[in-house]
Amino acid sequence: MSGIDIRHPHSLPLPKARKAIEEVAEKLAERFDFEWHWDGDTLHFNRSGVDGRIALSPKDLHVTAKLGFLVAMFKDSIEQEIRRVLDERFN
Repeated sequence: MSGIDIRHPHSLPLPKARKAIEEVAEKLAERFDFEWHWDGDTLHFNRSGVDGRIALSPKDLHVTAKLGFLVAMFKDSIEQEIRRVLDERFN
């Protein structure tokens, strides 16, 4: 099973960072048909072949995802889109 592991620093107050993560989740949901929900300070997202999370801490975000066989073929484009959206919202 292939995976994604991205750490991205941020300097936003936690409520603003949480709002920005929700905006990231909404964009990814539109593009890749994900469903998502919060569990504490971790946003979980999934769809068939993808199980991922974005853990929020005071100084960074940690994005992890397990990709099933078919979705793994698109790993590079998924990871590139995640990085692009994180840069857009957190830089």
